[in-house]
Amino acid sequence: MKLNKVFLAAGMFAVALTSCTDLDVTPSSQYTEDPSKNSGVDPMIMVEAKMADLYFHLSGTFGRRYMEAQCLASDEFTSLAFDGGYYDGGTYAHQALHCSSATDASLDWYSDVTAGITKANTILEELGSSASVQMTAPARAIRAYFTWILMDSFGDTPILEKVPAEGEVVARSPRKEVAEWIESELTEIIPYLTEDVTENTYGKPTKWMSQALLAKLYINWPVYTAESVDQYDAATAANPKLDACIELCDDIINSGKFNLGSVDYLHKFSYDNGSQIEDFIYAMPYDAINRQGMQWGRPRSFKQLKGMLPTYYGFADKFTQSFGGNMVVTPEFAKLFSLDGDIRNLSILRGDVFIRDPKTLRPTSEPFMYKDKQVHFTEDITLIKQDNTIDVGNDDNAIQQGCHSIKWFINPADYNNGRNQSNDVPIFRYADILLMKAEALTRIGKTGAKDLFNQIRKYAGAPEIAAEPTLDEIYQERGREFFDENWRRNDMIRFGHFEDEFFPHYKNFPDADFDKRHRIFPIEQEMLDLNPGWEQNPGY
Repeated sequence: MKLNKVFLAAGMFAVALTSCTDLDVTPSSQYTEDPSKNSGVDPMIMVEAKMADLYFHLSGTFGRRYMEAQCLASDEFTSLAFDGGYYDGGTYAHQALHCSSATDASLDWYSDVTAGITKANTILEELGSSASVQMTAPARAIRAYFTWILMDSFGDTPILEKVPAEGEVVARSPRKEVAEWIESELTEIIPYLTEDVTENTYGKPTKWMSQALLAKLYINWPVYTAESVDQYDAATAANPKLDACIELCDDIINSGKFNLGSVDYLHKFSYDNGSQIEDFIYAMPYDAINRQGMQWGRPRSFKQLKGMLPTYYGFADKFTQSFGGNMVVTPEFAKLFSLDGDIRNLSILRGDVFIRDPKTLRPTSEPFMYKDKQVHFTEDITLIKQDNTIDVGNDDNAIQQGCHSIKWFINPADYNNGRNQSNDVPIFRYADILLMKAEALTRIGKTGAKDLFNQIRKYAGAPEIAAEPTLDEIYQERGREFFDENWRRNDMIRFGHFEDEFFPHYKNFPDADFDKRHRIFPIEQEMLDLNPGWEQNPGY
């Protein structure tokens, strides 16, 4: 793809850096003066103190907009409008129809990620060139991860290894070069990152986090190194990194530090999850009081829950904050949740809705009622008109259209505080390592994928398979296992399904787009305005 040269003004980075809300974090140690001036301070504690804000920089972005872009661009969700309500300029519909715009609010996080890279580079510059790799590795790991986010979502991306000087010309490097740079960075720093998995390392870069990121890079290597995004073809793509991916997965598996079954599937994503979840390799921690921003429940929950009692979440307290109810599961994706005995079927609300037990998170026998009738979420969705508003109207029937995700179980005590939640969001899970290895083995024609696949099925209570899985079976299983975790768009592209038809992304549906160049998003307008030398991604 074309190499665009741009001016990334240092002033813009400074504004982005200083405008970020300081998060209420508890670093390992706190100082009233720069610890680097005190020769008696352990240098690694100094690094930790300086890095505390960087670790959680994207909590706000992950808490809403990044999630909207990833989920709605996949076949997992669509967003409904209610007589125009929640249309919001089409930002949600555009993602669902693959016709995104540079001004969509759901894509306004490019600058947030770039500001995070600047934070990392500022720390590295403060540490100085004499700092050991062990001291700089955590900041470099976060920088590599943030760069991966931009590369995965937007294609060509600047490789920023320092804070740009005023007026400095910086290149948007081709996606292939960015992938190779991320690989080089991770390969160099992995031996120097901590192997500890403790409450203190939770939400921070570790050896295992970086290996999981590198494995994710390798499993997608043909996607990221294609001549252009529309030239990747899943049916013919060769991946020279599959053996390396398997080696990374084996290292994580053989570490013995992670497992699938410390708690059941539903509790992994609940309001009280956290460092005790041994499936989580790397997660973004949230707290409704002290680390806010996680608001996934707002668009996923029944639109009329505010003030109702009881609600289907089963708590004794009312919700005092409103809900949107506008993000619903597509009919095609809802059909995945049909395996006998599979606990993951309970991740969505479909058909007659029953009140859940807030301790077990499972449905009781008590119906959830609205206006003296049991709420019934339909799998199919009926629009009031066939246009790109994806509007269902705003009557009692309309607000029960589509299945709803209940994976991110909400506690009113959290939600009533500005719609915030305390559910931590996993980014890399041990389950993903198992299925990535299974996929890599299957792609190179080796056996062993069945046992890995069945580990997932067994702990989920789903039927185990009797033969080695096909790639399609692995793709569908990834859909069940990582539903509503921001991975489906990534999987769809790699497996060759991003241009599939799914509600409302149907051929001949108004504004539904099947341009392969839309496998990446358009660059947000703010970045184009700040960098007049940048060219918009092709196809937009």
